[in-house]
Amino acid sequence: MPKTIKGRKEKQPSRLFQYCIHFKGAFFIIIAVSAISAFMQLLVPDWMGRMTDIIAKGIAGNIDMRAMKTTAIVLAVIYLINILMTFVQNFVTVTISQKVTQTLRSDSVHKLNRLPLGYFHKNTVGEVLSKITNDTSTLGQGLNQSIGNLASAISLFIGCLVMMFRSNVIMSIVAIVTTIVGFAFTAVITGNSQKYFDRQQEYLGKINGHVEEAFSGHLTVKAYNHAGYMKERFSKYNRALRESMYKAQFFSGLMMPLMLFMGNIGYAAVCIIGAVLVIKGEISFGLVISFTMYVKLFTQPLSQIAQAVQSMQSAVASGRRIFNLMDEEEMKKEVNTKDCLKAEGNVCFRNVRFQYDDSEHAVIKDFSLQVKKGQKVAIVGPTGAGKTTLIKLLMRFYEITAGDILLDDVSIYDLTRADVHEQFCMVPQDTWLFEDTIRRNLIYTEENISEEELDNVCKAVGIYHFIQSLPEKYNTVLNEQLSLSVGQKQQLTIARAMIKNAPILILDEATSSVDTKTELWIQKAMDRLMSGRTSFVIAHRLSTIKNADVVLVLQDGDIVESGTHTSLMERRGIYAELYNSQFEAAI
Repeated sequence: MPKTIKGRKEKQPSRLFQYCIHFKGAFFIIIAVSAISAFMQLLVPDWMGRMTDIIAKGIAGNIDMRAMKTTAIVLAVIYLINILMTFVQNFVTVTISQKVTQTLRSDSVHKLNRLPLGYFHKNTVGEVLSKITNDTSTLGQGLNQSIGNLASAISLFIGCLVMMFRSNVIMSIVAIVTTIVGFAFTAVITGNSQKYFDRQQEYLGKINGHVEEAFSGHLTVKAYNHAGYMKERFSKYNRALRESMYKAQFFSGLMMPLMLFMGNIGYAAVCIIGAVLVIKGEISFGLVISFTMYVKLFTQPLSQIAQAVQSMQSAVASGRRIFNLMDEEEMKKEVNTKDCLKAEGNVCFRNVRFQYDDSEHAVIKDFSLQVKKGQKVAIVGPTGAGKTTLIKLLMRFYEITAGDILLDDVSIYDLTRADVHEQFCMVPQDTWLFEDTIRRNLIYTEENISEEELDNVCKAVGIYHFIQSLPEKYNTVLNEQLSLSVGQKQQLTIARAMIKNAPILILDEATSSVDTKTELWIQKAMDRLMSGRTSFVIAHRLSTIKNADVVLVLQDGDIVESGTHTSLMERRGIYAELYNSQFEAAI
């Protein structure tokens, strides 16, 4: 499928065309069946005119029933063929639109996997989901409703012009003039309504983001009596969405009745001129009947075009949001010059500097550190000191601005991100469990994990007896019906990290959500299981890191103190102040 070219943004129609061109065979089928269907429809007025002339000639004498029967059979066959062609066209159109939608959705998800974490910090989850779901669906519906209509409309339009001029030039000119006027009005309306379709999709994304945010933090909203503000904010977005949708649908809804109105004017004008020509004896009554049917057919493709334009306006607005996502700057291209690494656990930071792209101030400033295999490194400091950022740099979630980070003397930038991630097991501060069995949540990406290994790890973190009390034990599905405490969820994520046999362990406030008794249990278990494994522990509760080999005190992106717990306490510096303040608070 088409790839985004850095520094170049193609127009949406051409980019969408790149997705559709893969189905050029199906498009040829649509064009062919549309042409056949149009041809069948164009035969109807001619044969209806013949039937009218047969009846008109038979008024004075006997009607030629054999000719009437033949005409009726021909018309029936024409209608049957037209129905079959319409079915084929709709089937192929739906297939194309759904496959294009599937490909767009798949490419969007793949694009998200290539975006840096900063993108997700700037965009809400609901906004991102809206682009993947609502916008791709709207684009697909627009394609479905426009591809077939446009193909049929163009074929029928051209055919009608030929048949009308073949029948009578004067009446054809009258019909075309009224049509041109209708098109002029339609063009003006289309230009004014597109901006409202853009706003419609924008506010739809905002509402999705707001709803996701409000209900994911529903407990906090209720606890702080913040529901009124959230409702007011939702009402603001909802009103804006209603207004933009109303204006978009109002303006686009004018197109079809306007085209029908102009078509009816042309139809009336043709009837009047045709009657005059019949009275003068220049044409037959049957020709007038045929021509009025051609005029009706002539206005039909115009109505289809108006409907297709209306559908495409929503699709264009959705496409703009999707392709804006496609144009987002991706993570830097990987340069994999080393074989897949199985690190022992030695880590080195060399003059690391980091700042966000949209910030002038560095979060990490000239950070250097040498960590040996098996050491336990605790990282402490006030909020905003750069503790979590440092870990994200180590795992290559962010790209450093300057300096280097090495694993066993190999730069992490000489490895793929997947290779780097393989060297770590991580327990984040925010627990994450998916709706599946406890076994799948614990094993996750690992293979060949025995029941005994599961039991040992679960016993080590203190969750074993709870799991055994469940009816399905490890096969119990984690869902809303199973009420887990925050501490139990944390224990499961810690167990997941222990099952992965990675040389480096990262704990980001891993015991922040458990009670004191559980914390002590987990702490002892971790001390045993982290033996021989390099560990980075981010901790606000300083009592949990007394046995760390090295304690790093970060402030404003720099190491201001380092040493063991005992040596730092004797120094009576920032660490001692932080520790004593926690101890005093506990008292």
